Amino acid sequence: MLDARCSPLPVLHFYPNLMDTPRQRLLHLLATQSFKLGEFKLSSGGTSDYYIDCRTTTLHAEGARLVGQVVTDELRARGWRPQAIGGMTMGADPIVTAVSILSAQKVQTRAPARTKDFDIAGYFIHGFLVRKAEKAHGTLRRIEGFHEKGAKVVIVDDVCTTGASTIQAIEAAREFGFDVLGALCLVEREEANGRHAVEKAADPAKFISIFKAAEVREEHERLLPSRA
Repeated sequence: MLDARCSPLPVLHFYPNLMDTPRQRLLHLLATQSFKLGEFKLSSGGTSDYYIDCRTTTLHAEGARLVGQVVTDELRARGWRPQAIGGMTMGADPIVTAVSILSAQKVQTRAPARTKDFDIAGYFIHGFLVRKAEKAHGTLRRIEGFHEKGAKVVIVDDVCTTGASTIQAIEAAREFGFDVLGALCLVEREEANGRHAVEKAADPAKFISIFKAAEVREEHERLLPSRA
């Protein structure tokens, strides 16, 4: 008898349209896994009739794969070639891990076709995480993981409302000695003056978002009739 735990994944549950791009598939997961309607208090102190918990998508097995692919595609489209990506724990943690693992997988597929002089190191995207405060013991670090002063990095976050966590990560990265190429968030709420604040902190680097909250909400509401 076939063990149910070994049954094929219900692909259509994740991909209503198998021709969808990774970005469209990720949007679908955010809309079904992360978007909630109701009355919620935000970290900014305000209230909202919706909440987006990206971690239910970024820590979802398929969601993590898609996050790695979509963020990597965005880095390439922008011409950003960071040696590492990182951000404030814990919103950035799964994004950093997904992108780093994907970069290593891509190296594995490239390497056999290259000569022995192929510079593998140049294709890795390593990861680092920024603590909310310096570690009180041991190395006393605020930044954990990749450490190479002068390295080109991109700051990532899951949701941007006020932008406070993204700004703290940018400041900590520059204080350490990283060269910040840009900042990226998975979902931008487009409120609380968050974009302006992050752009000011990141300057001259650019700040981009993969999705706007309105896009996620629209996809969520589009799918509501099919759930009835």
